[in-house]
Amino acid sequence: MPEQTHAGVAYLELKAAQNLFGKPPAALEAGERARVQSVAARQYGLEARVLAAPEARDAAVPPASLAAAMDEIRKRYADEADFHADLLHNGLDEAGLMDALERELMVEAILEKVGTRAAQVSDIDVELYYQYHPDQFHRPETRRARHILVTVNDELPDNTRAAAQARIEAIAARLAREPGRFEEQAMKHSECPTALQGGLLGEVPRGQLYPELDAALFAMQAGEISEILESPMGLHLLRCEAITPATVLGLKDARGPIRTLLEQRRKRVCQQAWVKHLLSGTQAERCRP
Repeated sequence: MPEQTHAGVAYLELKAAQNLFGKPPAALEAGERARVQSVAARQYGLEARVLAAPEARDAAVPPASLAAAMDEIRKRYADEADFHADLLHNGLDEAGLMDALERELMVEAILEKVGTRAAQVSDIDVELYYQYHPDQFHRPETRRARHILVTVNDELPDNTRAAAQARIEAIAARLAREPGRFEEQAMKHSECPTALQGGLLGEVPRGQLYPELDAALFAMQAGEISEILESPMGLHLLRCEAITPATVLGLKDARGPIRTLLEQRRKRVCQQAWVKHLLSGTQAERCRP
């Protein structure tokens, strides 16, 4: 049992160090280590109460779930040697990690069981949410856009302002004759990483691009190519491939997402209330919406 406790705490310290500071426990400074140890100790104590609660009586972790969790961690390493070396570095071994994962999954199973007590979401609940949160169901106008970028850098001979202007003017001239070559020209000449996808910027809503580009894109018709534009990145040509008008998601299509949202919210409230009563030593009431 002491070995299991050590493994459980070491695992929680590892998670807390990564979540709070983005580094392993061994790399923590003194103040960071103290905070991580405090968080892990509190978490371990809470988990102990959850595991000792009456609701834990019939909870179980399927072996397949535990094996999948172990495999997911193993996949992060190049080989078994790296896997075991990292475990040792963090105060764990394979058996200890297995125990810690099983404990974590058991806690999740108990909380999931508690969450089933949450009040059911009715059709009226869904409809009221839709009625009182209209902004969540508005989809703004978007434009499927591509661009070609030529950067300006006077320290590089090929990217002085004069050279960059000449290059993008030559591209614009080719596209004026053959607009269908935009993707090809982007792949050949654009200095943006999007060149690999033919300059694709994707479905762009208002306000996502630099103001100079945004204003031009939302003044264009589908299939149109812009004049030469300038932004802090350099010189651009934009193509508006398609326009998706603003829409409002109807109740029929919104029902599923709303129901899922409300169910998750009620489950979470129910679980939080149960944990609160567990810590206070009082009897939890039936969850309410």
